Amino acid sequence: MNNLRLKALLGAGCFSLAMIGSVVTQANAGGLERGWYDIDLLFDPAQITGEVTGTYVMPQRDLKNVKDTNPADGPLNALGFSNTARDTESYWVPSAGIKAGVGPIDCLVDYGQPIGAYSSPGANWAGANGNVVTKVESEALGGTCSYKMDLGKGQFRFIGGVFHEDVSGFKEQLVAPLPAFLGTGIGRLDLEGDGWGWRAGVAYEIPDIALRASLVYNSAVKLDNLTGTLDLTQVPAFIDPTNPILGRVTDVYGSSEVPQSVELKLQSGIAPGWLAFGSIKWVDWSVLQSIPFCPTSTKGILACTTTSPVRATSLDLLYRDGWTVSAGIGHKFNDQWSGAAGISWDRGTTTGLSAQTDTWTLSAGVAYTPTQNVELRLGGALGVLTSGHVHSVVGSDGVTYGTDYTADFGNDLVSAISGSVKVKW
Repeated sequence: MNNLRLKALLGAGCFSLAMIGSVVTQANAGGLERGWYDIDLLFDPAQITGEVTGTYVMPQRDLKNVKDTNPADGPLNALGFSNTARDTESYWVPSAGIKAGVGPIDCLVDYGQPIGAYSSPGANWAGANGNVVTKVESEALGGTCSYKMDLGKGQFRFIGGVFHEDVSGFKEQLVAPLPAFLGTGIGRLDLEGDGWGWRAGVAYEIPDIALRASLVYNSAVKLDNLTGTLDLTQVPAFIDPTNPILGRVTDVYGSSEVPQSVELKLQSGIAPGWLAFGSIKWVDWSVLQSIPFCPTSTKGILACTTTSPVRATSLDLLYRDGWTVSAGIGHKFNDQWSGAAGISWDRGTTTGLSAQTDTWTLSAGVAYTPTQNVELRLGGALGVLTSGHVHSVVGSDGVTYGTDYTADFGNDLVSAISGSVKVKW
């Protein structure tokens, strides 16, 4: 194998190894981010490459000094509900892809779970009127191709693709504390929807020095067809005879979107066997403010807005834009072993309604290549979820959100492990 090919493989191997830290970081990033969109396999120099990755994330966000600030549904503190709660649950983030190249054209088909959320503080804490359990899941299948052309000492790529995304989830919260014989008092919102997105980008590579720079834009995925049910069968109608949706299941509808994003990634060889890398990503999470849901029976009659008289419920997020910055270094020890380490900062997306503050993460990983056709990777990360306070917020529409409870939280830990198998033909 010639020296140029060895350098190209070194660059690809260290870059993919560095992505272990990236996957771990984005799996616990702000907003609803999980695996987001990863097309790095498109750059693998092998003619055909397949890869399967799994990441397990273990956030440990604890809420304390919780106070029910809406006495109309309690007050929960006086009723003996706990003033502490674990706000997070551990979760898996899988992904898979296969890439094929013919001449100057490379194409990738990939599966991932771009967004998600899992919070389960339970029904016995003083903030249960804001959240008992929330879970969001997604699945995306995409196709992306690139065209390479010689430019100077390297190659320039044009990148383009499309992807389809399915989103589903539910949220439960305490509507009214009740004696057990009357019901749990918990309402449940179930939702699902899907949409299409597209991506476009450019990249420049000089394999001889393991240099690569890529800039990729992912469009928003419009979820204009969100449908579901609002189940209030555990909240008897006699509590409020003027509310027609109590004590029954109501079909509801709404609309939202998975935000657009832009990501710049850089890598370059800096010494024999050494590689430096970094990235910066922006996600338009601020498009997710308050998402209203209205009875399907009112569709086409009255607009479904946060101030509509027919609004049945809403998901109040009030996010701000997310930024993620990472940097690191990789080293090839010998023909079989290489390693990488990095640091990342993710700007929290909360404006006060949630505990999604800034996150700092250290990550490291190793790659083992027993043969030229197989690569095994294992990585891990340890991070700090910075402290803050949950409180009410006035939205851009002038409405005050988050009036159910307040809470404090300190600096908490998040850890993760990630592994992958790559096979080349």
